[in-house]
This record gives sequence, structure tokens and C-alpha cells, in this order.
Amino acid sequence: MNTEITANKVLAQKFYDYLQNEDYESAAQLCHKDFIFYLQLDTPIYGTDGFIVSEKANFDAFNGFKFTVENMFAEDDRVAVFMIFDGYHSAKLMGIEPTGNRVRISLMMLLQIKDGKIFEKRAHFDKADILRQLTI
Repeated sequence: MNTEITANKVLAQKFYDYLQNEDYESAAQLCHKDFIFYLQLDTPIYGTDGFIVSEKANFDAFNGFKFTVENMFAEDDRVAVFMIFDGYHSAKLMGIEPTGNRVRISLMMLLQIKDGKIFEKRAHFDKADILRQLTI
């Protein structure tokens, strides 16, 4: 396997390991100075500060959450990561007070690597499925 592709996959795994451990500062250090996060298609968040605020708000709503990297595929400067998120709703999220409901969703992330750092992160998930699980 190409050493650059291998390095990109190692970088992606380390990034998600840091996020799983809620070590946002270390995750941010793996990001490019011009980092862009797309929470959905047309909602860019520029810089790691906004990214951390967004991720922290989501993860804080699920005390003790877990996400598991199920598959990772890399080509050129891109790494696709398929994950399963699993947690119990323990704090306000999307205007919904804590329900204690278990939320289990699939996530697809597409990372672009530039200069050995994560330059862009695109998140794809089903928000309607999350809302359904929060309110059932």
C-alpha cells in the first residue's frame, strides 16, 4: 500500500481516537491551519475553534458515548470513514431536553488531507433519524 495513503489512514484513526476520548485539543492539532468542517453539505465552519464547539455540543449530549470506526477507505488525499455512534441522551440537544433514550446512528465522514494534516472534514448523517430516536 502507498505510504501516503497509509499515513492518511493512521492520521484519521488518531483523529477519531482523540474525539472518542473528548481530547478536542489534540484532535485540533491534527488539523490544517485552514481547516474547514462541513456539518452538512452547505454549512461550512471555518477553523478548529468552531469545529470543537460543534462537536463538543453534540458529544456532551451523550455522556459516555462511543463511536466505532467500522470501515476506512483511502485514496490519494481522501479518507472515507464509516462509523457507528452509540450513546444515551443525557443533555439538551437540538432543543430537546434529555430523554435518556439510546441513540444509535451511522455516520460517514470524508476527510481531505493536505500537508499531513486534516484540511477538510465532511459529515454525513441522517438528522431525521436522530430526532426520531430522541423523541420516541
